[in-house]
Amino acid sequence: MKALRQLGFLKLSLRPDGSPDEDHRVLALFRNRAELKKAYGGLQEETFRLKDLIKQQEAATQRVQEMLAALEGRLGAAETAYPALVFYQLRRLWQSGRELISQFIADLVRQQEERERRARLAQHNRGQFARRETGESQLRVAQGLHEQATAQLAELEKQRAALTRLWHYFKRRALQQRIAVAEAAVLSAGVALGQAQLGVEGIAAEGTPEFQGLSLPARRAINLAAIAFAEVLCLRLAPLKTPMLTLAREATARRETPDDYGSPRECVLLMGHIARAHQLLSAPAGISEEIKARSERLQRVARYRGEADTSPAANSLAFTEDDVLPGATPGADATRLPNVLAEDTWDLFRILLR
Repeated sequence: MKALRQLGFLKLSLRPDGSPDEDHRVLALFRNRAELKKAYGGLQEETFRLKDLIKQQEAATQRVQEMLAALEGRLGAAETAYPALVFYQLRRLWQSGRELISQFIADLVRQQEERERRARLAQHNRGQFARRETGESQLRVAQGLHEQATAQLAELEKQRAALTRLWHYFKRRALQQRIAVAEAAVLSAGVALGQAQLGVEGIAAEGTPEFQGLSLPARRAINLAAIAFAEVLCLRLAPLKTPMLTLAREATARRETPDDYGSPRECVLLMGHIARAHQLLSAPAGISEEIKARSERLQRVARYRGEADTSPAANSLAFTEDDVLPGATPGADATRLPNVLAEDTWDLFRILLR
C-alpha cells in the first residue's frame, strides 16, 4: 500500500484540455471571420462598380454640358440660331411621326387584346361547360350504379339473415359467395363514384386561364397596319416642295447642328414648311380610309422569312411602277413611294411588335 501511495504522482488527467463551449466559440469566430471577409469582398466590388458608374455619369454629364454650351453659343448669334431652330424642329417632326405610329400601335394592341381575351375566355367557358356537363353526367351514372350495387348487397344480406336453420347451410354458403361478389361490386362502384366526384370538383375549381398575349396573326396584322400608317404619313408629306422626310431623317441621324439650312430668311421659310408638315401628319380627316387602302395592298404582297416572324421581309413590300407619289410625272423618272420598312422610316423597326 505504501508503494502504491508513492506512485500517486503518476495520476493521469483524462479531462479534455478545453471545454466544449470554448470549442464552439472558436469555430463560431472562424466562421464569422470568413463571412466578414466574404462580405467585405462583396462591398469592395460594389464600391468599384459604383465608382465606375460615377465616372461614366460624370463623363455623360460633361458631354451634355458641352452640348448645352455649344447650343447656347449657336443661339447667341442670329446666323447660327436659325439653323439650330430648324435642326431641332426637324428632329421633332421625325419624333412626332414616330409617336403617332407608336400610339396607333398601342391603340390597336389594346383593342385586339380585349377582343382576344374575351374570345379566349368565352372559349374556356364553353369548354368548361361541356366538361362540367360530361362530368355531372358521369357522376349521375356512377351514383346510380353505386346505389344499385348497394341495394343488391342489402338484398343478399337480408336473404342470408333469413336462412337461420341448420338445413340452410348450403344455401347460406352459396349466398355468401354472391355477397362477396356484391361487396366487390359496391367497392368498385364507390371508387368510380369518388373519381367522378373529384372530377366534377376539379372542373368547378378551375380558374380563369391567364392571357398569354396576342396571337401571331394579330401581331402581324397590327404591324402591317402600322407600316400602312407610316406610308400614309409619307404620302401626306409628299405635296410639300421641300423633301421634309429626308431632312428630318438626316437631322435625327446627326448629333450636332449643321449650318446647311441657308440664310435666316430661308430658315424661317423652312420652319413654316415644318409647321405645315406637323399639321398634315396630325390631320385626322380620312386617315382610316387611307390606312385601310394601304393595308389591303400590304396584305397581298407581304411575305415572311420565318413562320414565327411578325414583321414582313422588307423586299416583299417593294413598290411597282404604278406606285408613285401623288403629282409626280409618270415614267422612268417618277418619284417612287418610299419603302418605309426598308428605310426604317419613323424608326419602324424599334416600334413594331415582336
